[in-house]
Amino acid sequence: MIPKYIDSVQVKEILTWPLVNAAVEEALKAIDYSDVANAANSEQSYKQQPPRTITTCGNASKLLLTMPGYVANYNASNAKTNDHLNCSSTLACKVVTSFTNNQNLQPPLPNILANVLLFDINTGELQCIMEGTQITAWRTAAASIVATKYLYMKRFPQGIQTSIKLAIIGCGVQGQSHALGMCATFNVSEIYLWNRTQSKADNLALKLQKLYLRNSMNIVVTKTPAEAVREAAVICIGTYSPHALINYDMLKSGDVHINTVGAGAVHFGEVSQDIYDNAAVYVDSLINARTELKDLKADIIGEIGQVVREGRRTENKCLTIYQSLGMAAEDATVAQAVYNAL
Repeated sequence: MIPKYIDSVQVKEILTWPLVNAAVEEALKAIDYSDVANAANSEQSYKQQPPRTITTCGNASKLLLTMPGYVANYNASNAKTNDHLNCSSTLACKVVTSFTNNQNLQPPLPNILANVLLFDINTGELQCIMEGTQITAWRTAAASIVATKYLYMKRFPQGIQTSIKLAIIGCGVQGQSHALGMCATFNVSEIYLWNRTQSKADNLALKLQKLYLRNSMNIVVTKTPAEAVREAAVICIGTYSPHALINYDMLKSGDVHINTVGAGAVHFGEVSQDIYDNAAVYVDSLINARTELKDLKADIIGEIGQVVREGRRTENKCLTIYQSLGMAAEDATVAQAVYNAL
């Protein structure tokens, strides 16, 4: 079998937020089985999600990550027919490089580059090599969208129709994806943008203004992270910052939800300890959390997938955090959706 190659242009043409959100929700809610025998006999959707491997290439600013995953008995999205394929199974591995200096190159490259390998579920043959940088950006934002939907929006009778004030801390690739995905999915009345280099925040503001020209959404570029989060009910923070950019005193009182997707050497470095002390923390993968969040001083309530399956939280704190680590299962279901569309 000669593997099919799907480049970034083809991937981008297929991706939509409803498609990606649905695929990621399927991956998140699949039960994580470590016992293969039990998994094979299960009729409900499940995933095999081993811990990722991380190879340092000289220093922490250059990383190679390998992320294998298997998702079975789930409803795969089909962009061609706009429906679901019941009881699909996907075996995939994503290979990622994170080189933080790429943005300073001329011409600049994305800091995070990825390829997703899809395998034939019956023979194990390599079926497809898919450019995965777009998928990484979209599925990471989609996981935050699903987390926001179940951890925050379900607190209100109107659900996802509830008007929210949104803060984006860090306006790079992930900040842009989160801003675009959140605004496409939820009723965002105000969005506050902050970036260490203000020009990136200005550029994102212009993009949002063009997309939502006829809407009443208020778009504000702020000078500091504190200004950005002061009135925000939902906060998305995704930077390489090695130190905390927001603390508990900066947050508004009442209901607040934070999606943190930092890609620095320490995943949880962007958010101060006093925020974690007052929050209910959820993750996408407890297996990955045991290694990558072993130094985090916070009580992790559980996986967001359990909340999706049960439709409710087991606690009632006003402040929640979705600590994103990223799962190959998410890449697998999104890549499968793209492959199904060709």
